[in-house]
Amino acid sequence: PFGACPVCFGLGYKMEFDEDLMIPDKRLSINQGAITVMGWQSCADKGSFTNAILQALAKEYHFDLDTPFEEYPQKIHDILIHGTNGKEVMVHYTGQRGSGVYPVAFEGLIKNVERRYRETASESSKQEYETFMRITPCKECKGMRLKKESLAVTVCDKNIYEITSMSIRDLQKFLDTMTLTKQQQFIGERVLKEIRARVGFLVDVGLEYLSLARATATLSGGEAQRIRLATQIGSGLVGVCYILDEPSIGLHQRDNDKLLNTLKNLRDLGNTLVVVEHDEDTMLAADYIVDIGPGAGSHGGEVIACGTAEEIMKIPESITGQYLSGKKRIPVPETRRTPTGWIKVLGAQENNLKNVDVEIPLGVMTCVTGVSGSGKSSLVNEILYKHLARELNRARCIPGRHKGIEGVEQLDKVINIDQSPIGRTPRSNPATYTGVFDLIRDLFASTADAKAKGYSKGRFSFNVKGGRCEACGGDGIIKIEMHFLPDVYVPCEVCGGKRYNRETLDVKYKGKSIFDVLDMTVEEALPFFENVPFIRRKIETLYDVGLSYVKLGQPSTTLSGGEAQRIKLATELSRRSTGRTIYILDEPTTGLHFEDVHKLVEILHRLADGGNTVVVIEHNLDVIKTADYIIDMGPEGGDRGGTVIAKGTPEEIVKVKKSYTGYYVKKMLEKDKKLR
Repeated sequence: PFGACPVCFGLGYKMEFDEDLMIPDKRLSINQGAITVMGWQSCADKGSFTNAILQALAKEYHFDLDTPFEEYPQKIHDILIHGTNGKEVMVHYTGQRGSGVYPVAFEGLIKNVERRYRETASESSKQEYETFMRITPCKECKGMRLKKESLAVTVCDKNIYEITSMSIRDLQKFLDTMTLTKQQQFIGERVLKEIRARVGFLVDVGLEYLSLARATATLSGGEAQRIRLATQIGSGLVGVCYILDEPSIGLHQRDNDKLLNTLKNLRDLGNTLVVVEHDEDTMLAADYIVDIGPGAGSHGGEVIACGTAEEIMKIPESITGQYLSGKKRIPVPETRRTPTGWIKVLGAQENNLKNVDVEIPLGVMTCVTGVSGSGKSSLVNEILYKHLARELNRARCIPGRHKGIEGVEQLDKVINIDQSPIGRTPRSNPATYTGVFDLIRDLFASTADAKAKGYSKGRFSFNVKGGRCEACGGDGIIKIEMHFLPDVYVPCEVCGGKRYNRETLDVKYKGKSIFDVLDMTVEEALPFFENVPFIRRKIETLYDVGLSYVKLGQPSTTLSGGEAQRIKLATELSRRSTGRTIYILDEPTTGLHFEDVHKLVEILHRLADGGNTVVVIEHNLDVIKTADYIIDMGPEGGDRGGTVIAKGTPEEIVKVKKSYTGYYVKKMLEKDKKLR
């Protein structure tokens, strides 16, 4: 607390209610429901107290509740948002308990909902209120997090905030060129030596575009892993076994070489490195490979091959070896699709974007590429997705800074298929997420056993009382909270993990209970539901996305990010396509083997074949080379990025000399030609 800003307690930001989230569509009038914030949704209802308050304000200050909100003069706008400054208005209200006239000093929408938020004891209500809030820089310290006294201390005319806000690349330059007096050099010599070494390690692992003040919550998994890697290089330890899980996540091919050099340096110091990886360059650079398979889930768990990359390539049972040798490959499409239309993002300025206009083709698969930190996520996730989600899906979110998007009327919905879990509790599973569980419950409710006992569809749900095991609430497992340790899950002793009570499990379809069906893998369920086409079709999509080994009732908490993403893709494939949907994916190949990438590419192209638009942020060259269109951002990361370097088909991108992506795609296309 000694140096921290006293207002934000050193966070640099505050959570505040945002007018744009409380009144998302200012083209509507108050009577049309412009105010959507919790506690005020009823203000368009003539019988509500909130409506009576607004009627009194309208009478006192001479405005109309049928006027679009955006047309109110500044004075009326300020009264509605910030209140009457203590002046009372007479509110005429007729309610169920009688009528009366009440003097009310209107505090304004923001202060009113702030007070409601503070006073509510309900956790769910607090969470609902928080959807109308956004993080804003602290007004006292302007996001600098420190007291004025702390910020007054400078080194070479820069305070600690200015130095930590520089990109690591600029900081390295600043440290090399700073001029100090003899006394200052003597004082800071050892400190500067350590700082320069640590900054150098961050540059070596390809993170020169980050700043030291960057919040860890905004880092990707790959960036966080590389920061930890830089810490280890700095320690200079010998005889250590390092275990890394996919360190190449989020890395452009150009930066991959830097990472591999770093790993080799750690090895050469006398350390052992065990790396879980799907990246081809990492495999080829490895001294030894252990290939596990042959398939996934129940089809895996065996060591298929061991040896160098060259030795693995000669083993026919190894799918990894077949892809490394080129016997198996993801083919380049013979023709590229032609766009059916375009949408245009105007004046994108979020984060490091340099006021760029970007045209995105419709009806095709587009890859947004570029080195780490070049502005891909800012453009696609922060601007494109949030703008479309707000316009098409009525989502409560504020897009990144931009002037607008033209051509939105050509789309009817936007879907973000990310690697977040499909559910947070063991009750959610692939069957519930895809909707096939509803159909299975209908099937069980229509059996002779169920009809004889008077069981409806609800009896076969583990979310409602009646058919489920009440000891575990239908979870099948009991959560034991451990102080200072992760929660432990143990099977329910009453139902033995089967989720249902004995009476429900007595109802059988083709000799199987509802639990037996949930315990089937996708592969086993296909022949079982062979004669029930509407169920089989949904399960088939799970099979098509490469999840044949996953159980229908497998708890969502046990699924990897890649599996969760493919379940979402399967759900979309099973829906009837309108041909006007835009799908947005951010590095969907994370955690996927060559074979899974192959399946993923086929699925993405199936979505585009239906006339839909697919926009993918990707570094994987096997995905990039199959795209119909590429938007390459760069040229570098951080403040040196944020512009469009190249755009067009892969064949057009390879001709742009300043595009790093074009260079690697060219090599990939040439390799593909040789293998044909």
